[in-house]
Amino acid sequence: MDTEFPGTVYHPSGVPNHLRSTLPPPQFYAVMKQNVDALNIIQLGLTLSDAHGNLPHFYTGFQYVWQFNFSDFDSDRDIHNPESISLLKRQGIDFLRNKQSGIDSRHFAMLFNVSGLGLNFTRPGPWRRNLIWVTFHGPYDFGFLIKILTRKELPDDLEGFLMLVKLYFGVAVYDLKNMIRAFGLHGGLDRVAKSLNLGRVAGKSHQAGSDSLLTMQAFVEVSKKYFNGERMNVMKKFNHKVYGLTYVY
Repeated sequence: MDTEFPGTVYHPSGVPNHLRSTLPPPQFYAVMKQNVDALNIIQLGLTLSDAHGNLPHFYTGFQYVWQFNFSDFDSDRDIHNPESISLLKRQGIDFLRNKQSGIDSRHFAMLFNVSGLGLNFTRPGPWRRNLIWVTFHGPYDFGFLIKILTRKELPDDLEGFLMLVKLYFGVAVYDLKNMIRAFGLHGGLDRVAKSLNLGRVAGKSHQAGSDSLLTMQAFVEVSKKYFNGERMNVMKKFNHKVYGLTYVY
């Protein structure tokens, strides 16, 4: 899963850019909450695959990744980070088209919950117990998705937010950004993918569908390359360890 949003507009006072990722989790969450509450989601990318990275094809011969463009964000009216919006424009996001023809996040939230992917007590489906959610640097991804699913501001405290992550996304949640550091890999998604000899096969960086696909491929490759026979034991160490919000020991 990946999201695109209008950058960040609130920052911890007195903390240089290069040290913001080292904030204690409660302080990191407080800044994240302030941004998510104030901003609107732009895109959500979902890549569905089996444990080996095979994509669905629905008997057509084509493989599928989903990218949802939302109408919620209005670049003429809504608060945003101008540098982030300029970057997303360069990467091909059409903000006028999104505003005119994009999806209302309320409609998306309703369909998401009945799809079996999200929280649904009446029709959860037995397969949901085996569902794994994967992000790369995921606090804002989970934050924005929880915001549109609950139609509320994020919880006041970190513990309340992490409870919602578990409630909405189940027992298996992984943030690849936390995992790579244990194996000597560093940098953003594209740098990590290059280290794993993976290329971007569809779309551009900073488009949510393309980034979600590359995240899935990198997760599968890391699982194969580094875990070997210890996969299950090592995976437990990283489960529900969202980058910046939880420590990995």
